[in-house]
Amino acid sequence: MLLILYLAAIIIANIITAALAPLQIGPFLIPYGSWLIGVTLVLRDIIQRKYGRKTAYLAITTALVLSAVSSKLLGDTLTITLASAISFLISESADTEIYTRLKGSFLRKVFASGIVSSFLDSVVFILIGLSPLISGILTWDFVPNAVLGQFAVKSLMQVLGISILFMIKNRWEVTVNEKQGN
Repeated sequence: MLLILYLAAIIIANIITAALAPLQIGPFLIPYGSWLIGVTLVLRDIIQRKYGRKTAYLAITTALVLSAVSSKLLGDTLTITLASAISFLISESADTEIYTRLKGSFLRKVFASGIVSSFLDSVVFILIGLSPLISGILTWDFVPNAVLGQFAVKSLMQVLGISILFMIKNRWEVTVNEKQGN
C-alpha cells in the first residue's frame, strides 16, 4: 500500500504540474506538483524503514520510470522530462543515503534527509529544466524565487507529514500504555 501511495503521488504530481500553470505567491513560482513531492520524500522514508534500503531503491527506480513516462505522455518537453528525472534521481538517492547514515529518531532522520533532498530537487530541476542554462523558460532573475518557492512548499509538506507521523506515534503509545495499565 505504501509503494502504491508513493508511486501514485509522483504520477499525480506530474499530472497536476502539466495541467496547471505554476502558482505565484508574491515573487515565488510554485508548480502544483511540488505540494506532493514533499509528501513523496516522507513516504520513501517510511518505505525504507519498513522494507529496507534495497526496496527503497527499487521504489525509486520504478517511480523514476513512471515519472519519466508520464511526463513525456503529458506533453512535457524533453528538457523538462530529463530535468525531472535527473532531479528526482539525485534527490531521492540523497534522501535514501542521508536517512541510512543519520543516527537518531525516525522523525529526525525523515526531517533531515527530506530538507536536503527537497533543496536538491528544487535546485537541480530549476537549473536544468527552467533556467537559461538549457531551456531559458525562466530568466536568471526568477531562478532564486522559483527554487525558494518549490523548496518552501516541499519542506512545508514534509513538516506536515512528520507532524502527522508524530501525532500517530504518540496516540499509538498512549493507547498501548492505557491497555497495559488495565
